[in-house]
Amino acid sequence: MTPIELRHRGYQALVDALGVVDAILFLQQTGWGVGDYAAERQQWLSSVTREDFWKDIQQIRARKSE
Repeated sequence: MTPIELRHRGYQALVDALGVVDAILFLQQTGWGVGDYAAERQQWLSSVTREDFWKDIQQIRARKSE
């Protein structure tokens, strides 16, 4: 499942369980988080090589074509 599919299914589960209005209220309460995402992302990805990146893309494409 891709991150986009996961997010969509998560939102749908929230709406199914709470209804649209309460799901929106819940999401408003959770906020957007804290921290410096750009700096954290650089730290997470600094060890990823171009070869690793393309290998992951190929695996994702292979799963989609199944």
